[in-house]
Amino acid sequence: MAPAIPASMERPHFIGIGGAGMSGIAKILAQRGARVAGSDAKDSATARALRELGATVHLGHAAGHLAEDATSVVVSSAIRADNPELAAARERGLPVVHRSDALAALMDGLRPIAVAGTHGKTTTTSMLAVSLGALGLKPSYAIGGDLDAPGSNAEHGTGQIFVAEADESDRSFHKYAPEVAIVLNVELDHHANYASMDEIYASFETFAGRIRPGGTLVIAADHPGARELTARLDRDDIEIVTYGESKDADVRILQITPHGLTSDVTVTLTSGKILTFTVSVPGRHYAHNAVAALAAGVALDLPPHQLADALGKYTGVKRRLQLKGEAAGVQVIDSYAHHPTEMTADLEAIRGATAETGGRILVVFQPHLYSRTQELGTEMGQALALADASVVLDIYPAREDPLPGVTSALITDAARAAGARVTPESDPGAVPDLIAGMTRPGDLVLTMGAGDVTDLGPAILSRLGA
Repeated sequence: MAPAIPASMERPHFIGIGGAGMSGIAKILAQRGARVAGSDAKDSATARALRELGATVHLGHAAGHLAEDATSVVVSSAIRADNPELAAARERGLPVVHRSDALAALMDGLRPIAVAGTHGKTTTTSMLAVSLGALGLKPSYAIGGDLDAPGSNAEHGTGQIFVAEADESDRSFHKYAPEVAIVLNVELDHHANYASMDEIYASFETFAGRIRPGGTLVIAADHPGARELTARLDRDDIEIVTYGESKDADVRILQITPHGLTSDVTVTLTSGKILTFTVSVPGRHYAHNAVAALAAGVALDLPPHQLADALGKYTGVKRRLQLKGEAAGVQVIDSYAHHPTEMTADLEAIRGATAETGGRILVVFQPHLYSRTQELGTEMGQALALADASVVLDIYPAREDPLPGVTSALITDAARAAGARVTPESDPGAVPDLIAGMTRPGDLVLTMGAGDVTDLGPAILSRLGA
């Protein structure tokens, strides 16, 4: 039986319903029987998937979209105060519910696993959702990306486990009270909301402080920021399980053996048993994500050997090194990486996967956010030096207004200083021809960034095929 729907969530209206986080919550509520409505700036496959579940999705934002019988309005931190639907809700005295509060309410009465960290949240949450489903546990889940189809970022399951991606960007992960929490890494990001590493540590400490007494924190042993967070924590009512390649890790990774686009991973469990399993996505960082998922499942008393086998069922999530296709002997892969650490990890993974063929790696990179580019543009450029050649687009602004002097030139200048071959391009429409003129059979093209650069993959494949 589905948990009861709070009265304020019986007829919710979502502003920005097509977003990754918002659409997942809307989907689960619709599956639990709520009458869901909302609006988004443009139509999308996600909006169409929600309509198939019975949701009403308006295009554009207008006060008239807010139904007379709406019981609440759900917003994310990206919704501006002058949004006409938000203004109408306040005039009518309707409850305005933040996305994180709505997600927290969905987890009430269940056994939540919350996955946090600067990088890898979506992948690790997806690994858990897929593997728990393969074991027949019918979990509920809310993920920041689609598994294999539009709208597959969330599901209402009839089991007791709820797996959720816990977003630190706006401190919304402070709202959750997980039975098991995962912290993959801790780095400075989201510069519009965090001014220093001390603020980041304080935020993650608050998140760890929300773990239910008797619960478990699974945290990386190899990452400096995660180790520092572990040292700062003062809780004796939870179990802390570390994982990684460090000799002092509780769940220690003994070996990672790459095989093209897969890896075999051997670990020593806290019980002392040695276990080897396959991760069906390339790269050392994805192997670490899988071990974190394994440790979290063991914390819920799941059989480790069965869980390890089930983790092999995971074959990726959209925009996380997702193969878009091949044309003229050139593969096109899409990556969501937008932070230098993520960019480096994905480029190293692809380099390892192409080591046997000797193919070149060509990147189409779109920076995401002015604030991030201002703070990390040099490091982004240095990461692009790992590619054989790169095309750098203009900054994708998302929710931000331009900052004086902050352009993609910060990245291209740093890339050239690091010895990279890099081409700036302001017109995304020119990219397919540009890439077609650079590639040869055996090469691999990586579209990279958190904005709409993902849309270029099909266009590049079409041009290569022509």
